[in-house]
Amino acid sequence: MPAWRHPGYTPRRTAGLSGYERVLARAGLAPVAGIDEAGRGACAGPLVVAAVALDPRRVSRCTELADSKMLTAPVRETAYQQVLESALAWNVVVIPPGDIDRIGLHVCNVTGMRRALAGLGATPGYVLTDGFPVRGLAVPALAMWKGDQVAACVAAASVVAKVTRDRIMKGLHAGYPQYGFARHKGYSTRGHMRALTEHGPCPEHRMSFANVIGIARGDLELPPGVELQIPPSDAEVPPDERAEALVSAGPGS
Repeated sequence: MPAWRHPGYTPRRTAGLSGYERVLARAGLAPVAGIDEAGRGACAGPLVVAAVALDPRRVSRCTELADSKMLTAPVRETAYQQVLESALAWNVVVIPPGDIDRIGLHVCNVTGMRRALAGLGATPGYVLTDGFPVRGLAVPALAMWKGDQVAACVAAASVVAKVTRDRIMKGLHAGYPQYGFARHKGYSTRGHMRALTEHGPCPEHRMSFANVIGIARGDLELPPGVELQIPPSDAEVPPDERAEALVSAGPGS
């Protein structure tokens, strides 16, 4: 027999993206903030983490809001503007490749989430994170599997992080046009790997990533003090950037 759940505090399947926020608000835990990142699986460019607390009175204006990976670039831009106009507060943290190489991707990810929440202009009563739990948030929190697909605030953070990072990568393209950053946003596409092989890495590449070292140098010898990192799956790459994505960028691929 399934466990009994209080009907007032259980989101229905038909409640939509904002169902969790409404339930938490009824429990006295508003506002609810969502945290998500963009660029975790890229081998070049920064990791960008965003925290967003949506205004429940204006969330209905976010008509294009969804997981950023499921949206085309033009729709993401529209969703981004809708989120900024409907947010109680939002904050973005940009972590450069050098920090990722120095202290590790996961540590940067967790630290970025803490920093993004700490810099939020509103004090949340509850936090929803995408994928894995984050300690040290100083606020009650829940890690949600595919949170950017089931919670509005996490989807909003996903969109803000992704659009912010895309704009950064387009800006980097001007300084390093040979790599095509404006097209693939630093992910390990075949075209990117061909450019990396031809030109070698630039300061925006993550020198601790196996494919950067392996392709650029033909081996896996790392600079002193740099720990090898295997790029995560390209599952976070939006469909409009995934066409050329490599199946794997780890060693032995």
